[in-house]
Amino acid sequence: MKSYAKIIPCLDVKVVDGIPSVVKGVKFVDLKRQGDPVQFARRYQEQGADELVFLDITASAEGRRTMVDVVKRTAQEVDIPFAVGGGISSLEAIGEILEAGADKVGMNTAAVLHPELVEQAAQEFGSDRITVAVDAMRNFEIRKAETAYDLEDGRRAWFEVVIYGGRKAVGLDAVGWSRKMEELGAGEILLTSMDRDGTNIGYDIPLTRAVCQAVGIPVIASGGAANAQHMLEAFTEAGADAALAAGIFHRGEVTVGQVKDYLRSHGIEVRI
Repeated sequence: MKSYAKIIPCLDVKVVDGIPSVVKGVKFVDLKRQGDPVQFARRYQEQGADELVFLDITASAEGRRTMVDVVKRTAQEVDIPFAVGGGISSLEAIGEILEAGADKVGMNTAAVLHPELVEQAAQEFGSDRITVAVDAMRNFEIRKAETAYDLEDGRRAWFEVVIYGGRKAVGLDAVGWSRKMEELGAGEILLTSMDRDGTNIGYDIPLTRAVCQAVGIPVIASGGAANAQHMLEAFTEAGADAALAAGIFHRGEVTVGQVKDYLRSHGIEVRI
């Protein structure tokens, strides 16, 4: 773990009725509009967020480019680092997003389809600006896996990479894939459990622990957080470097500051 644990609100953005909007769903579907992404970004900076993640969640599936204008407006409103992902599939697109004001660029689908892009991007822009987003789901057909893992209920499964916003499983082992991304130069892994996304039952600890143990770069836990206790578990049980959440912050169920107070009371060092 780094010197302090990071709390990162996530802005999932989709065009709704022609307007870029923050949305939230369950297991990547049933997306509901939450509000304006720039207003959310400003709110989370005021609450003490360490970073932000901005995901244009349908850009890859719709075959379009990331909403650069929203990135520019967001960058003008916040001073904390923020990463942008979704529909980014070339060095030119990465450069455009960074020029628009993002501190990091995230790749998921493009990294799977063109792994060499991760290496090229790390060489061109620096590993610290390249985040690989790994979306994964549990697969219980363990005969297909390189390695299977024990789950909370006693079953065993492996974790399969999915792309296009969870629409397509690609047969890659998420743990091995994360290791390969590190080898190609990724600076961090944004690890999202599709099984837990929007469920409010907590992060997928076996998945997160497996990836954290497999790589030496920072891992951001994502998918399923409903409270500060779940975030504490990501740090203490899985070894994550950062905990990302969306819905609980969007709905105002808890603030970033309240989460940090809870973590600090349980011995986790956070940035004040």
